[in-house]
Amino acid sequence: MLVLLSSCQPEPEVAPAIAPASSYDAAVAIKWSALTLQLVRQSPGFTPPVAARALGYAGLTFYESVVAGMPGRRSLAGQLQQLGRLPQPETGRAYRWPLCANAAQALILKNLFANAPAASRARIDSLEGALAHEYAGPDAATADRSATYGRAVAEAIFAWSKTDGGHEGYLRNFPTSYVPTTAPGDWQPTENGLRPMQPYWGSNRTFLALDAAMPMPLPLPYSPSPTSQYYAQYLEVYAKNISLTQEEKEIAVWWADDPSDTFTPPGHSYNLARIVITTTHADLGKAAETFARTGIAVADAFIICWKCKYTFNNERPYTFVRRFIDPSWVPFWPAPPFPGYSSGHATQSAATAVVLEGLYGNLTFTDDSHVGRRRDVARATDFKARTYHSFWETAEESALSRFLGGIHSRQDNEVGLREGRKIGQHINSLQWK
Repeated sequence: MLVLLSSCQPEPEVAPAIAPASSYDAAVAIKWSALTLQLVRQSPGFTPPVAARALGYAGLTFYESVVAGMPGRRSLAGQLQQLGRLPQPETGRAYRWPLCANAAQALILKNLFANAPAASRARIDSLEGALAHEYAGPDAATADRSATYGRAVAEAIFAWSKTDGGHEGYLRNFPTSYVPTTAPGDWQPTENGLRPMQPYWGSNRTFLALDAAMPMPLPLPYSPSPTSQYYAQYLEVYAKNISLTQEEKEIAVWWADDPSDTFTPPGHSYNLARIVITTTHADLGKAAETFARTGIAVADAFIICWKCKYTFNNERPYTFVRRFIDPSWVPFWPAPPFPGYSSGHATQSAATAVVLEGLYGNLTFTDDSHVGRRRDVARATDFKARTYHSFWETAEESALSRFLGGIHSRQDNEVGLREGRKIGQHINSLQWK
């Protein structure tokens, strides 16, 4: 009788088994990150600061769209400045995390790259459709639910992004409202006639409050005296620039990442993340966290670095050298249209190196970011893959490349590396677990 009665009771609802993000490979992440870097290169106005911002939100969106499927990992909602609660999956419902990430990336990229050429935007739709088909699975309801959830996360993050001060920054790279200062030692516009690039970028909201609170490091005091430290910094740049070896030229060109020809310096860092994910065969969850940490690193690095640049307005080597050392000097690489101190390359590369080391430790890997590019005929230099034995090695070489190019002094690089390291450490100290 007891058995009979119990058999008549309704069975409790059992939540469906949900495969975690770690049960999937990183193919979705690799494909979307590749398209993201294409969009950086092909969309007008995506200068390095603007590109870094886009990579920050793209990486964060990737992580937040799958973190609910990463046992032991936490959302960054409530940890990043003014980022409140994000949409949550329905309790007791199944989700396919690649589909969540797929829909989320498609929506966030369409919004971040709203000015991308029509052909580029069509590639977003094409990739979303192809991956939706590949990961659809047997249950259409689960597929639809997953895509809906991913889009909800992306919509929330994009709405938050619009309040940071950098929304649609690609429309105002060279504002006419900014007038460069003209005191001795101040930066002067470059020979290409461009106005100062993004002079107000340093006032944008950072992802981390700790980064916003960083004090600006004082540069060396201006002095044209040949016995001063200041003079020595620029003389060192000049002396090296007129005696470059072939390998030093290759280093300078490899890390140049000219926005007109490449996916920009922060894109190079994002591509290093792609290389590491591929090299280590990371799963979907780890790939998502890798892009989140890297994206936030380059985004905050460019805000802090740009704040430093336009706080002190330090001149570039070409100005000082021509005035006091050699009036006819032409640096190996043309100077970009913004102040020199501190180095953006050094800052963002150091932040990237620290977050990648936090996830992967020291790793030997090969950077093939520019393999296949045409030879730089003007500088008699080819683009050859470079192998590194630690992430910090890439940061140091990226910084060195700007010194070799003749556009940054030693203090620009040393301070940039130091401040970038702090930014990376701040990101690693978030409650990811």
